[in-house]
Amino acid sequence: MFHYEYVTKEDAAYYKKMFLDIIHETQDLLRDEFTFSYDFIGSSARNMITCDFSTNKGFDFDVNLHINDDDDDEYSPEELKHMIMNAINRVARPKGYEYCEDSTRVITLKKKYPWNNNVEYSCDFAIVYDWTDNGKKRQQYIRFQKNQNNYAWVDQTKGYDLEDKVQWIKSKGLWNEVRRIYLYKKNHNTVPDKRSRSLYAETINEVAKKSGY
Repeated sequence: MFHYEYVTKEDAAYYKKMFLDIIHETQDLLRDEFTFSYDFIGSSARNMITCDFSTNKGFDFDVNLHINDDDDDEYSPEELKHMIMNAINRVARPKGYEYCEDSTRVITLKKKYPWNNNVEYSCDFAIVYDWTDNGKKRQQYIRFQKNQNNYAWVDQTKGYDLEDKVQWIKSKGLWNEVRRIYLYKKNHNTVPDKRSRSLYAETINEVAKKSGY
């Protein structure tokens, strides 16, 4: 059993402001090369950030960086990712952050406690490109294919189509039930590879079903 608890809205806003400052300064550094917009996604967008303070992992935010330029052939996926990583490093390192980590799907930026090297908090940045195909919204992201040691634009999977259920649950005043069950699932999860995204989807489907959706 884990010991996850929710990060308060006030604490989340404090740390989110720090990442907003980093994003805005990164935009300024890259403006002459290309531009991007951003949005916070996942638990940081739902005010459902959790943290097990008994571990050394801290808590994290998730952000999509949307490449705005239509001419996506000017820079390769590898060039884009490294340009953004280098710009984030230039901004964040003087503020006490670690160097960016180049993960498969994201760029990870961590802030550690200086006295024990444990992670205090972090942010995962995914680089994405949006377009419309026959009226349907599509998205790709830059994926670091480690086995081949190359970078490529890869179609984003559709994921969990939950928004209708989420809106229905909220209209019934059941969101606190979602928060309670989701936290329970986080603390009792015995499958190491099961991500928070899956636990959230399970929670939404469970609450919707038992409430008569």
